[in-house]
Order: sequence, then structure tokens, then C-alpha cells
Amino acid sequence: MVEAGIKAEILDESAVSRAVTRISFEIIERNKGAEDLCLVGLLSRGAVLARRIAEKISENEGRSIPIGVLDITPFRDDDRRGDSEDSSEIDFDITDKRIVIIDDVIFTGRTARAAIDGLLARGRPTVIQLAALIDRGHRELPIRADYIGKNLPTSHSEKVRVMVKELDGCDKVVICGD
Repeated sequence: MVEAGIKAEILDESAVSRAVTRISFEIIERNKGAEDLCLVGLLSRGAVLARRIAEKISENEGRSIPIGVLDITPFRDDDRRGDSEDSSEIDFDITDKRIVIIDDVIFTGRTARAAIDGLLARGRPTVIQLAALIDRGHRELPIRADYIGKNLPTSHSEKVRVMVKELDGCDKVVICGD
């Protein structure tokens, strides 16, 4: 049954879990293990996904992965609030580390650009990679995700909503109406 305002359910709980597992393995493979690897999730659902991905990588690599949370608000180019408080929590040095930014949805690329600015304000990583559960296209900047759970072509007017148990009580991805 489809809830009011929801056009379609794209991923259910098991599909979200499989996508997280696949992204985790792809990160391990591309980085040839977990040496100097750190994950930075974007508030708020990207942070939840980052914790899940870190758990999967830790299970497979036998080592814990540093996880940070990045608030991109102070680095946005569309809403310059000089007084916005940065609620990021990155308690490790990112210099010379392999950083994977984790977000729930990549759309125009502006959030990813702000995340890169936020990281570079904290240090100089060896490499910055990007993982997104959903890639819905429509880039305005030349940015692409290195790891994608699902490509989901959408219209500009549609909304993609990622729900996670920790914040929403369930795991699923839906498209909401035009």
C-alpha cells in the first residue's frame, strides 16, 4: 500500500540494506582496504548511513573506521547565514586521510560542493570520495558520486525521500508527487 503523497516506493528495507552492503564493499575494494580510511556523513541521514557503512567495513576489515558528522550549513552557496552554528562532529585529523563523504541523495551537486569546502576548512585529505544512496541526476556542478546505491532518474519537481529507522522508524526510499 502506498501512503498519501507518495508516488512510489523505490527501495524497501532489504534493498536499502543491500545497497549499504554493496557500497561498503566497493569502498573497501577501491581503497584497497581500510588503511587511512575515514567516513564523514552529512547531517542527518548521511550520518546514519555513514555509521552503517562503517560497521560493514569494520566487520570485513577487522578494524574500526573513524566516523565524523559534517554540517554543511555554514558552507552552502544558496543560504549565507553568517551566524549559523556549525554542528559538525569530526574529532579526528583528516589531513593525509582517505575521506569518503556519505550522503543520502545526490541531486544538483551543491551539497557535495559545500561538503568538500567544509572538509578542506579542516585539513587536506589525500583523497575525497563521495557515496550516495540515491543518485537522481540533474547536476548543476561537475560532481559525480564514486559510490551509488541506486540511480533514480526523476523530474525536477519530484522529491526523493530517504527514511532510516534511527530517525523515521523505517528504512525505505520513496518518490513523492509532482
